[in-house]
Amino acid sequence: MGRTGPEAARREGAGAPRVLVLRALGLGDLLAGVPALRALRRTYPGHELVLAGPAELAPVAAATGAVDRVLPAAEPGRAVPRTLDWTGPPPDVAVDLHGNGPPSHRLLARLRPGRLLAFAHPGTPEVDGPVWYADEHERERWCRLLRAYGIDADPADLRLPHPDAPSPAPGAVVLHPGAGAPSRCWPVERYAAVAEALRARGRRVVVTGGADEADLVARLAKLADLPDTDVFGGGLPYDRLSALVAGARAVVSGDTGIAHLAVAHATPSVTLFGPVPPSRWGPPPHPRHRTLWHPGPDGDPHGSETDPALLRISSDAVLEALHALDTLDAQDTPDAQDPPHSPDTPGTSEEAP
Repeated sequence: MGRTGPEAARREGAGAPRVLVLRALGLGDLLAGVPALRALRRTYPGHELVLAGPAELAPVAAATGAVDRVLPAAEPGRAVPRTLDWTGPPPDVAVDLHGNGPPSHRLLARLRPGRLLAFAHPGTPEVDGPVWYADEHERERWCRLLRAYGIDADPADLRLPHPDAPSPAPGAVVLHPGAGAPSRCWPVERYAAVAEALRARGRRVVVTGGADEADLVARLAKLADLPDTDVFGGGLPYDRLSALVAGARAVVSGDTGIAHLAVAHATPSVTLFGPVPPSRWGPPPHPRHRTLWHPGPDGDPHGSETDPALLRISSDAVLEALHALDTLDAQDTPDAQDPPHSPDTPGTSEEAP
């Protein structure tokens, strides 16, 4: 994957200085890191910016306009990659956007970069970075890391260009019942109730799911009696998924990648939170993005059972949030600029009682 044009060719040519960014995580993680990636692109315009991350996210990385090349790197369970297939001279700059612990620090340090940007950790005292705050919003966290090294970064710099491809279901409400872990999956029966109510009002409803979520998607489609034309399981290629989300009337999902994609395309969204609050992963405050959650102690975002906070969100609450999106002022168009994100506010938010 590469950028195009004379400047990109110069950066990618022999001897071009390189910036290596480690973020070997998922779609939502990459999209939350877009502001930091763009800040690095602006700061190092003559460097080749290499992202160490999953190979399947190369089209997403290209869409950001910040990444020149993806270096395939991933491990199960969001773990730090054991090695990086880095060739040639050491990177001029290495940036740890993966975590804050010794494993990711040492992985990058082994490449002997000219400069390593990372959060501080007692296990790697040689890394002189800022302090890590566990409750910080994900977008603000990585922008603050860069600002500590004198790099200006704006956490509101999230938007992606509109896809060239047409939507396979323009104007539909997209339901995405899956997530990275069962603890972040709202019950499929409640998604089906939402789908039935929307279809009774004349709305088109489609369902999406990842490559490993075929059974979940099929179950929702059966419960809601959706036609095959409105079922997009098996993990859509990024260009089709992006076009579907960009052209949707609204996206309803848990705290997972498609919710971040809706934000990136300024598509109205209703995101169901639990076990982690929207103050850490939610959308920027804007009326078109509604978050539902019940405050309480954090749960396990990688747990094997639906989090109790999610179970407290009803189908009626989701339908009410969607109705609120329908009644937005006509001047609130997708081209409107998002206001800056405040890390102290939980998304927009339609907070469930």
